[in-house]
Amino acid sequence: MNQSQPILVTGAAGFIGFHLINRLLADGNTVVGLDNLNEYYDVNLKKNRLKILQSNGAFTFEKLDLTAKEQIDSLFERSSFSTIIHMAAQAGVRHSITHPYTYIESNVVGFLNILEACRRYKPKHLIYASSSSVYGANQKIPFSTHDNVDHPLALYAATKKSNELMAHAYSTLYGIPTTGLRFFSAYGTYGRPDMALFIFTRSILEGTPINVYNFGKMKRDFTYVDDLVECIIRLIPKIPSSNFRWDGLNPDPSTSFAPFRLFNIGNGNTVELVNYIDIIERRLGKKAIRNYLPMQDGDVANALADVSDLEKEIDFKPSTPIEVGVNNFIDWYLSYYN
Repeated sequence: MNQSQPILVTGAAGFIGFHLINRLLADGNTVVGLDNLNEYYDVNLKKNRLKILQSNGAFTFEKLDLTAKEQIDSLFERSSFSTIIHMAAQAGVRHSITHPYTYIESNVVGFLNILEACRRYKPKHLIYASSSSVYGANQKIPFSTHDNVDHPLALYAATKKSNELMAHAYSTLYGIPTTGLRFFSAYGTYGRPDMALFIFTRSILEGTPINVYNFGKMKRDFTYVDDLVECIIRLIPKIPSSNFRWDGLNPDPSTSFAPFRLFNIGNGNTVELVNYIDIIERRLGKKAIRNYLPMQDGDVANALADVSDLEKEIDFKPSTPIEVGVNNFIDWYLSYYN
């Protein structure tokens, strides 16, 4: 896929944004990347990701905060973006419990500024990151985009659900084609230091205990970042249109009378946390010191994606085996941190 107009990717120095831009550049696209380089985690890791991207002349970096409305408007005015891929957000379920205002500013106000810019400058397609956390208290497994998601367990999840509702409103009012992506436990090289794989790897190597919540009985649908990026790439040309069969008496949350779609991005199978740790231990050749604990506030015991709609739409589903993905991450980690 190659587009003549530049593609805007927000969260350019972030984990998924970095991998996505790398792929877009490899495919011959011109990309503008936006990031505020905040200090939620190691800024040097973000800068090193950026350094790799900036070695390609087709990439331009803009250090901007999503809440700076005038600067966002100015960026859209200077460039004619064909596609907006909005990956920037304040991440982390548990961090949202202790820092709620940060999430409203970044995830709600920041997204509003992107939507307002899209209203004025009309891209062909706005793709944005949602999260599997929106499923909240749902217990029907696998999680389906056709099910209602009105019972979030943490503010992070509520802000992501808000993004979906805001996108729907702008799709309805202004005809902006929007696609929301509910990511399930993304992992891979250059991953975030607040993610389980990063924390477990570092702690095992250092010989410090790891906290194993819900006594290791958690199940997660781990999605390797290269698979996730492939899904986004394939969805760029799949511009949503109105679903004329949509029925307000029996509403389907995943589509609409407006140009609006939602997809799960997951592997479609789960790994139990204790088994996940076993895989890391085998690759490192070292046992973890496990500190078994009850479930944390805001967490869910089981998350499994129904990806049948995604597979039908793009003829692809994530399938990287967990052993392969974990080994790739650890190879990167050992090399990066010497």
